[in-house]
Amino acid sequence: MRALVTGADGFVGKYLVGALQGRGYEVIAAGGPNAADGMLRIDVANMETLQHALDVAKPDTIFHLAGQPFVPHAIEKPLEAFEINAMGTVRMLEAVRTSGKARGEFPRFVMAGSASVYGRIAEAKNPLREDYPIGPVDPYGASKAAAECFATSAWCSYRIPLLIARSFNHIGPGQSQDFVVPAFARQLARIKAGLDKPIIQVGNLTTERDFLDVRDVVEAYIAMAEDGDPGEIYNVCSGVPMRIQDILRLLIQIANVPVEVREDPSKFREADLRTLYGDNAKLCALGWAPKIPLGRSLREIFDDEFAQQVQTISQ
Repeated sequence: MRALVTGADGFVGKYLVGALQGRGYEVIAAGGPNAADGMLRIDVANMETLQHALDVAKPDTIFHLAGQPFVPHAIEKPLEAFEINAMGTVRMLEAVRTSGKARGEFPRFVMAGSASVYGRIAEAKNPLREDYPIGPVDPYGASKAAAECFATSAWCSYRIPLLIARSFNHIGPGQSQDFVVPAFARQLARIKAGLDKPIIQVGNLTTERDFLDVRDVVEAYIAMAEDGDPGEIYNVCSGVPMRIQDILRLLIQIANVPVEVREDPSKFREADLRTLYGDNAKLCALGWAPKIPLGRSLREIFDDEFAQQVQTISQ
């Protein structure tokens, strides 16, 4: 089996490439214009680069992970978020359509969507199922909802065998500091290494989110590709809500350092939802189940960050 992975130079993409190779897939990794040597370089704003990637890869399956993943960045630059997340998906699927028509068949297409499309929901509606109406409340969620809508039309109109992953929060070693868990871990690692004062800056700690280890996320994507039903949407989540305050408490225990927690108003978002977690029964019906406990994920994230800080000192 040949798999094309877009966004292969990103956080999830790197794990997905490794997981696919471990299963015996022939993987063609496609990153952005500045991707490392050995990767195909694509630009989701440029149809020619997408068409070239398909011509080179001739994939049986496509995992479309390329996108702008950071909510505050999308809020600051909504046009860019729509250009990359929505129009980038439209261009990718149009490249698939024209390439597939020439060959007489389409590859399976797994699109990395987001639970942000659900938007503001009543707490009683949790855990969210895939049939719950969507209503995004920020530009990031809106851009992913637009991508979903076109993807669904690509299945209905062209029969591209497409599956949509509505991914909730995912975590793991190597994630960008733009996200809450690695941001906490970085601050605590620097405190433990003696690089910063024992003060940690935080945003809203009262929200509850659904966290899943990135290695379980990529196994979910593979399960969808291999056993999912085209045209369907699957929540990729743990099904368990965790308060951000509890995540921080566990990381402080792991770091084993005394700290003062201070609120930073700049880290609060106006459209923050209090509670958001999903129902993963539909995904579990494919034979998938989360395997990596939250405590292990947090320990490995902290250890990775601390190792980086120690290396900084030694240099």
